[in-house]
Amino acid sequence: MDELIYTEKLQSNLTTGLFVFLAALFIALFGWRVTTVGWKFTPGLFLSLALFFLFYVFNYRTLRIQISEETLSLRFGLVRWRTELKNIQDCISDDPPLWIKYGGAGVHFAMVMGIYRAFFNFLEGPRLLVTFKEKQGLAQALSFSSYQPERILELLRGRITA
Repeated sequence: MDELIYTEKLQSNLTTGLFVFLAALFIALFGWRVTTVGWKFTPGLFLSLALFFLFYVFNYRTLRIQISEETLSLRFGLVRWRTELKNIQDCISDDPPLWIKYGGAGVHFAMVMGIYRAFFNFLEGPRLLVTFKEKQGLAQALSFSSYQPERILELLRGRITA
């Protein structure tokens, strides 16, 4: 296994708080609807959404970033992403449109300015955008949160230009 040259562990109280709020909201709505109308579609939908956001509370609590001499790896709970450094074309600071920046946390995918991106992010904080020489699946780029973006930029740029 490669020796790690960088590791970072991020957590976001804002993002976790949002998911806790949404899980609690849908649990409350489920309880209210199941007691007033019984077990029907709407209470089932609310229960499904509550369980969905409860999963988010635990799965998207911590983002781990690891860089070795050969790979960039991200892990958000059960979800992992690994990119060979030789497939990285560039790494820059990312300032996505507001609908992307505040429109999702955790792992998601979206087309931004004609580029299909994978996102591993929290609601707040700086982000980096890594573009690929060759697509990884459908993704042409990867955007992720970091509390030390300058350090990651320095490490990645030093290795992708070498």
